[in-house]
Amino acid sequence: MFFHRTRPTSRLIKRLSAWLPKSFSGLILAGFLLASVPLMLSLMYSAASINKLAQQNRQVVYKAEQIAHFSRLLVDDATTMEHNVKLSSILADDSLLKNYFQNREKFRETLADLGALPLTPQQIQLLQKIDAADSAIFQNVKSIAQSHQSEWHVDFSPLMDATQSFLNRGDAPIEREVSAMQDMADQANSVIVWLLIALIPLVVLLAFGFSILIARPMRQIDRVIRAIGNGNLSNAVSIEGPQDLQQLGDRLDWMRLRLLEIEEQKSTFLQHVSHELKTPLTSIREGTNLLSEGIAGELNANQTEIVRILATNSMQLQKRIEDLLNFSALQSEKVVLLKQKVALKSLLELVVRDQYLAITNKSLQIELSCPDVTMTCDEQKFRIIVDNLLSNAIKYSPPGGTIKIRATESGSKLRLDVIDFGSGIDSMDKEKIFEAFYQGRRAPQSHIKGTGLGLSIAREYALVHGGTLELAENEEGTCFGLTLPLNPAETL
Repeated sequence: MFFHRTRPTSRLIKRLSAWLPKSFSGLILAGFLLASVPLMLSLMYSAASINKLAQQNRQVVYKAEQIAHFSRLLVDDATTMEHNVKLSSILADDSLLKNYFQNREKFRETLADLGALPLTPQQIQLLQKIDAADSAIFQNVKSIAQSHQSEWHVDFSPLMDATQSFLNRGDAPIEREVSAMQDMADQANSVIVWLLIALIPLVVLLAFGFSILIARPMRQIDRVIRAIGNGNLSNAVSIEGPQDLQQLGDRLDWMRLRLLEIEEQKSTFLQHVSHELKTPLTSIREGTNLLSEGIAGELNANQTEIVRILATNSMQLQKRIEDLLNFSALQSEKVVLLKQKVALKSLLELVVRDQYLAITNKSLQIELSCPDVTMTCDEQKFRIIVDNLLSNAIKYSPPGGTIKIRATESGSKLRLDVIDFGSGIDSMDKEKIFEAFYQGRRAPQSHIKGTGLGLSIAREYALVHGGTLELAENEEGTCFGLTLPLNPAETL
């Protein structure tokens, strides 16, 4: 299982997971909905405020129109009543006053309608003044009509002045309502601004939270795939998140188990095949040695050459089998180091002697430069490292070329460089040359193709010794640099 240190955010995410949708698509949909809810609430409040302002605006316009209409009617009715009284006075006919009384009834109805509307205190005072002036004029006209006077005069100026003043002040309610609407608009605008200030961080926080919920399982899946791709199959796969991503994690774990099973089968196959090949190979090598020593009789020149070819190829075959066995041991993590003191120069000379036939066949020159130094290592595995590096150099060196083996001591570390002057390594192969079974693009001609395990095994043995093996920069050919501790403090 992929273990991570528990953090507060992880505990919070686990608690939230119980309330979250179980599918990945549902989680995304819930995230978008939750992030949009605050904005939707803000829009709804804005729409309600605008609708309220629109209704109030219609009411203000209607009331203003009513006040203006009744104000004009008051002025018109007052003018008509004055005209009726003056005409009756000029003609000295009080019977004409009945028109005044009829028009006054309409005037009083208009006055009552105005009184029912929302007015300012100043307008209410003007209405009271109009009412008082009208009542005074009515009493005067009524007494004239009852006394049947031949001449009379009625002063309508107070009534006319009051009605005209009321008409001039008809815009006051509009101004008041407009001011109230402006206040309401400012208040709504302020509320909307504060809502946005509060909601934007909330939306960002929600988006960030859901991005974590979505990205976290994706990162886990990415780490799992990388681990499987790098060959790390020992850890079980566990994905935290929506149910469909957990199911994907289960599929990845199933694939990991299948790969483990295949790796075990491959290791078992390599071990069996290698051991099965070693027995007949041993017989072939013993028979070849007997022939070369003349036990079965003297050999002529052609027979001697054939025996030499058999010996050379049997040695190559034995090396391939040993590579397979070593690789199988590395894959099963059964590598154990048996450390001891080793004279470096003697070991390098021994490796060169083991490769004598291959070196002679290509007429190569070996330049060995090594100080008299003793190091602590597993002699067999260190010898395999050097042997694989030298075999690789022989393989890619041109006939008659030179191979340099240069060892230098630097403090507590040893640096060993194996340099050939062949065609070099293709730039596209440099990142893959240490991969198992990988064969480079520039394969040498007229040479038995190897297994592609030599460099991989050499690097792994260097790592278990606490060192490194790398492809070093070189102007011509290829240079492999091996760095190992001379006297490691701990035995691995």
